[in-house]
Parts: sequence; structure tokens; C-alpha cells
Amino acid sequence: MTKEAINIVWFKRDLRFTDHEPLFYASQQNLPVLLLYCFEPSVMNYDDSDVRHWRFIYESIQDLQQKLEVSNSKLFFFHNEVQPVFSEIVKNFEVKNVFSHQEIGNKVTFDRDIEIHKFFNKNNIIWKEFQMHGVIRKLKSRTDWDKRWENVMRANPKQIDIKILNIQSLDAEFYDAIKGESLNIEITTPNKNFQQGGENLAWRYLDSFVKTRYVNYSKHISKPALSRKGCSRLSPYLTYGNISMRAIYQYTNQHYEASKNKRAILNFVSRLHWHCHFIQKFEDECRMEFENVNRAYDVLVKPKNEAYIKAWQEGKTGIPIVDACMRCVVATGYINFRMRAMVVSFFTFNLWQDWRELHFLARQFLDYEPGIHYPQLQMQSGTTGINTIRIYSPIKNSEEHDSEGVFIKQWLPELSEIPISLLHEPWKMNPIEQQFYNCEIGKDYPAPIVNIEETRKYASDIVWSFRKKEEVKEEGKRILNKHITNPNKPLNARNKKTKLT
Repeated sequence: MTKEAINIVWFKRDLRFTDHEPLFYASQQNLPVLLLYCFEPSVMNYDDSDVRHWRFIYESIQDLQQKLEVSNSKLFFFHNEVQPVFSEIVKNFEVKNVFSHQEIGNKVTFDRDIEIHKFFNKNNIIWKEFQMHGVIRKLKSRTDWDKRWENVMRANPKQIDIKILNIQSLDAEFYDAIKGESLNIEITTPNKNFQQGGENLAWRYLDSFVKTRYVNYSKHISKPALSRKGCSRLSPYLTYGNISMRAIYQYTNQHYEASKNKRAILNFVSRLHWHCHFIQKFEDECRMEFENVNRAYDVLVKPKNEAYIKAWQEGKTGIPIVDACMRCVVATGYINFRMRAMVVSFFTFNLWQDWRELHFLARQFLDYEPGIHYPQLQMQSGTTGINTIRIYSPIKNSEEHDSEGVFIKQWLPELSEIPISLLHEPWKMNPIEQQFYNCEIGKDYPAPIVNIEETRKYASDIVWSFRKKEEVKEEGKRILNKHITNPNKPLNARNKKTKLT
């Protein structure tokens, strides 16, 4: 029996219909297109995975399904590994081409893509992959990367009318036989504490940001409470591809001239460039998921302290701003960039723990992006040998960015009665004050598990001594030549903001 010829669009971290190159080019061919997504157990069980990520993805798929209802079609999702799904599909269809975006993911998805490429070759299936954002696979030199990024952002979006796309359906019995077990109810049940996934919401967040919320972007970006509205909050939508980087860039550009705070808009756009810059670094040297990017730091061993790690994860270190951040990110999946850097600094310097123990944070961040996560962990942990070593002062950050204690008191209700003069360092309260403000240190709220100043000095002495080592400097030169557009420029001169026209 002759099998029906089809093409497949394999959705990965690109759950949208607007400006979707694989979908666009699949629509140019005169074949039905099967829309497919796989919830892969191997990826879902990896150390960096959490139910919050898969709930967001499920919500994103449901958003696409609603758009497909108008044409009485659907995107077929599976709770199964990719290769078994494709193996069954090729038994029933003649798959000509598979279209997808490149995925800059973790080692599990990297190894999966290697194996699925072999499978496609064996079955005479052409796999057409398209660049994600401004990240270039197999990049040989960073020399003209900035210009190439700009060209991608300014190119015409790839648009199609989903209502007229010839979408392939699957027989219900066949689909039921291979779709796998039902997803965990935690994945399919909404959680109001987290941002919800979907292309519609991505555009709503972008629209509200470039029209109104952007005004306070630069002023509120470092504030743990105010950043929740002052920042764009687009990061999870970029992580799972509910909106393209190009769409954000161009839509922001359209509102630039009419904006009341052009500097805030420029600061925002510079971070779009920064986003791709770090993912490009990870794409070019993905071993940094497991290894120090500067190999000279391999001799630096930090003894694992389970008690410290547990206290940090649970928000019980005795340092209010650190604990408030940790409780907040566990409960909502979000803290702003400054607070992320601070809690990593506290973990790797004050607690003197290895950055490789930070899969916990990957699981908490709703917007977890491997290509940003691992380069940033290493930068904030001082293991690159090229970036300024920043050992953040929790007290200074607390006083500067939560000066009224709004954020701390929201997440640490046990400190709610303490006046602002004592809130940032509650361990300094005397016994009478502790009794008066209903907070006994060591009982109602823990005493600091480390001395901040002593541990800061200990860490600083060690990491700065490493920076003087010749092997660290030599590795630093290699890193600059590999990952920086112009390694001869000072680092601050390389962070020039992108201009809008």
C-alpha cells in the first residue's frame, strides 16, 4: 500500500505561529504538514527540569490549539521520546522533510539531536533546521557576529496564515497507541503563582511594556519588588519561543520614537543583544554546562556543605534579602537579574560552594535558558578569569534596592514587625528588641549561618590570587579570542547599546 507523503514541523522551544521559519518554509511545499511536539521523559527527568517548565509548555500548546480550532486542526503532542514517535509515524507515512528550529539546550537534547539525525538519514528524511534568534551554529569567528545579529533582527518576519495551512491529521486510534501516558496533573493544572504560557500572553506582555511599563525599566530593574512590573517579564516567552526575538526587537523599534524614555528602551534592546550573546557563548563551548570555562580553575575545590545548601535553598540562611529572594523564586519562578546574581554570589563566595551545585536554581527559574544560565553562573562565580569579580554585599543590596523592606516583609512574614532600621540585619537586635518585635533570633528566624564579612574576605583573597596566575591569564586570552567580537577592546567598551532607528 502506498503511504501518504507528508512533511513534519517538529516544535521544540518555539511554541508560536508568528514569525516561525520552519512553519513558513513547510507551508511553501505542496504537502500536508503534521504539527508535532514531544514531552520527552528523558528531558523531563533531567536535573535542570521542574514541573513549572512543563506546565508553561503545556499552556503554550493549549494556546496554539485554540488558534487551530478555526481550521478544525490540531498540534499533536506526545508524552514519549522523539525517536519512537517518529519510528511509528514513518511506518504509516512517507515523511519527506522535518522542519524545526535549532535547539541550544542541555546535553540530553544535544545527544538526542545527534541520534535523531542518524535516524532521519537512515530513513531518507531531510531535516531542515533554522537558526534560533541570533545564535549561529558552528560559528567560526565572532568578528562580524554583532552585524549578523542586527541583520537577523531587521529581516522581514516569516509570516503565514495558519487558517489556510494544509495541516495533516492523525487517526485517533493510531495517535492513542503512540502518544504515551497522560501528563501529570500538576502540568495540566494552572498555577496562579506563575506566569502563564502562550503566544497571546507573550504579545500582551510586550505590548504593555513598550507602551507603558518601559518608563521605569532602568529605574526599577534592580529592585526585587518593583522589577516585577518594571521589567518586561518576557524572558519565559523567549525561553519557550512564544515570541521571536525579532518580533520583540521590531515591535519595540516601532514604539521608540513615540516613547517618553528613550534611554529605557535602548537599555532594554541592549539586553536582547546580551541574551543572544550569552547563548552564543554556550553554543560555541557547551562543555561549560559541566566544566569551568577557564580550565585553570579546575584545581579550585570547594568542600560540599549539605547544611549550607539546604538552608540556602529553603531561604533560611539568616540573611533577609537572600532568604526573601530564595522563597520568592521557589514560589513564583522569578526574581530579577540583580537578585539572581546576588544569591549566586552568596552561594559560591560566602557559602563557598561549587557553581555545579546550582541545578536547584535552574529548576526554580521559570525562564531557565541553559545558554544563559551556565555562562552566567560561571561569570558570577568568578571562574571565567576575564570578568570583574563581584562579591555582592547582601546588606548593601538590601538597603539600596529594598530600602523600605517591602520585598523582605512580603516573603519573610516572621520579620513583619521589625522596623526598617533593624530589618536588614535582624541579628543585631538585643534580647529586649527581639521580644518587643516578636522575633527571637535562632527560633523565629535563624541567626546568620556564616559571617558575611569574614567569608567575603576569605573568598576574595582566594579568587583574586587565582587571577594573578599565569595559567588563568592564558586561559583568559583563549576565552576572549573565542567568545568576544573584538577581544582587544576593554570589556566595558564591548557592551555598547544597540541603536534603534
